Amino acid sequence: MKRRPESLESIPGVGIRIAQVLKAIGIHHVRDLKGRNPERLYKLLEKTVGAHVDKCVLYVFRTAVYYASHKEHDPDKLKWWNWKDKE
Repeated sequence: MKRRPESLESIPGVGIRIAQVLKAIGIHHVRDLKGRNPERLYKLLEKTVGAHVDKCVLYVFRTAVYYASHKEHDPDKLKWWNWKDKE
């Protein structure tokens, strides 16, 4: 099945489950992520679910915001694991 360009699942690393999570915090389209703060979205998700959320979700949010905010993409920045916190 081909994904529509505005579908959240068109973002690398975003599948059905992460798309559902994004929708739960008010993000329904790729354009809704443009210019957003991934850390704030992550904190909003934790508040919404009332529990700690795995940091990997934050890394996917960083990837998604990058994807939505740029027309041209660095292939390495489309891999969520490249958005991990620096130690």
